[in-house]
Amino acid sequence: MGVIKFGCGWKQSDSPLLESAAVPATSERGSATMIQNVGNHLRKGLASVFPSRQSRKSASRTDFKDRAMANDEGYRNPTEVQMSQLVLPCHTNQRGQLSIGQLLKWIDTTACLSAERHAGCLCVTASMDDIYFEHTISIGQVVNIKAKVNRAFNSSMEVGIQVSSEDLCSEKRWNVCKALATFVAHRELSKVKLKQITPRTEEEKTEHSVAAERRRMRLVYTDTIKDLLANYVIQDDLESRDCSYMVPAEKTRVESVELVLPPHANHQGNTFGGQIMAWMENVATIAASRLCRAHPTLKAIEMFHFRGPSQVGDRLVLKAIVNNAFKHSMEVGVCVEAYRQEAETHRRHINSAFMTFVVLDADDQPQRLPWIRPQPGDGERRYREASARRKIRLDRKYIVSCKQTEVPLSVPWDPSNQVYLSYNNVSSLKMLVAKDNWVLSSELNQVLLYTLEDDKYLSFHMEMLVHVDAAHAFLLLSDLRRRPEWDKHYQSVELVHQVDEDDAIYYVISSALGNDPKPQDFVILASRRKPCDNGDPYVIALRSVTLPTHPETPKYRRGETLCSGFCFWREGDQMTKVSYYNQATSGFLTYVTTNVAGLSSEFYNTFKACEKFLLDNRNDLAPSLQSL
Repeated sequence: MGVIKFGCGWKQSDSPLLESAAVPATSERGSATMIQNVGNHLRKGLASVFPSRQSRKSASRTDFKDRAMANDEGYRNPTEVQMSQLVLPCHTNQRGQLSIGQLLKWIDTTACLSAERHAGCLCVTASMDDIYFEHTISIGQVVNIKAKVNRAFNSSMEVGIQVSSEDLCSEKRWNVCKALATFVAHRELSKVKLKQITPRTEEEKTEHSVAAERRRMRLVYTDTIKDLLANYVIQDDLESRDCSYMVPAEKTRVESVELVLPPHANHQGNTFGGQIMAWMENVATIAASRLCRAHPTLKAIEMFHFRGPSQVGDRLVLKAIVNNAFKHSMEVGVCVEAYRQEAETHRRHINSAFMTFVVLDADDQPQRLPWIRPQPGDGERRYREASARRKIRLDRKYIVSCKQTEVPLSVPWDPSNQVYLSYNNVSSLKMLVAKDNWVLSSELNQVLLYTLEDDKYLSFHMEMLVHVDAAHAFLLLSDLRRRPEWDKHYQSVELVHQVDEDDAIYYVISSALGNDPKPQDFVILASRRKPCDNGDPYVIALRSVTLPTHPETPKYRRGETLCSGFCFWREGDQMTKVSYYNQATSGFLTYVTTNVAGLSSEFYNTFKACEKFLLDNRNDLAPSLQSL
């Protein structure tokens, strides 16, 4: 949450310092205009409150930006690889559109070349995150693929891929999809230790920072799915469905074998990941066609995870079946197993994936599909698991894939979305931190106040150096129950739910503001992260969620925060840079601009109280803090 005044981007708030300047509710366009007016007023106010110091800092910052822009002219990421392919008849399916299998091969090849450019050695595909296809590509159009390494870890690296298409005749361009792939560097005679990526642009810094959080989500992906399937109640209406409009699942079953030949593998004989994905897409399309009796279109692929390698000479058995059919979409499950010789009875599990298909009419609108009738036993299990995965995919796409401005202030919390909501919480703060257009607004006793204006939000960032170890500061501020010890705006804090070691939900009550007799209350998700590598900060991210156990009540006015939290960087022995960030919503603007313009010292006083709290308790880490 931020601070209920100092730390929260309030949805509704009146500053007691500017009671006559309460911010009314506005539309999106009105909010943008208001922020622009606030920015103009804020710049004028700052010029009068801090005339000489501000002018020197602005001039210095402008000179620095000009030099940086000059130095970045013509800059290109050293790991970037681009591929352009003209779509020929041999690349298309029955609809005259580029086969997704062929596109996956091109994506994998481009990403692999980018990974090998950074690693300087052979790389193999470890996984491919969820892919959502936004546009089809027709014969005669050009596919443009761009890949670059976002971040390198010990021996693995995340590669970001962007795919677009263009029509050479009309010069129209479309975004097709984005993808994230993980590659592992491999040397036969020595262990690989990858060099770190040094991000330069704002986009690179953002991707580099968020990549650590995405890696964390991948590592717990399998366990997350198992937990959700075990604990989530699956509702189905098999008995009430029209049996005359149902297709037995067994009729959609497909099995195909492929022999891995040298053209399918790299120079060390390992099968290209893109080739395996293309074969999987092929059998999945056949299974989907058997249900709908038409030519289906692949809309989404759930994460590919390669469990082991395959080599030239292997026989790959690909199995596909429609697990479930919804009103306008169907899920097809695909499994890949490998064996070496025909006499072998043991088969190695290489990969599994789930693909979502639709059937489009002449106007590119999805058609209604027949229901699926699962076989008893495993068929019914797959049927119910598909329903659960559909719920999970919707949560993941809604919370993780959409832009930050498209996520509502408070998202309902439940076991099926907790991993993705935690991811969104931390990644949103990291993206705010990575922005490079922060402006220094004031400096008082080595406490720095920065602001950032964009189309919808006015954000602020406070920073100071404290003679406390970064890990100790992180532990002390992780537990919001101790917040009232240094933040006067917190009346009480209750731990509602300790989700896991790194995530907790709190219920906070703050004092009444201005002329409003009602105190405010907040339901806050606090997500904390330790550094992934040297140079990474400790992170405490805060945002609003909704819980059925804590609904809005007439006694309190419900406040909300979109993105706020702390970052802690080690600056030497027992010295930490403590930074607080807050993305203010419209109701919070008056309070922010009052402090930024120097008309109030509440930001400064609260931050100094935080410093005193850290210094007084730096040698007193309670067991409850250490066990969080």
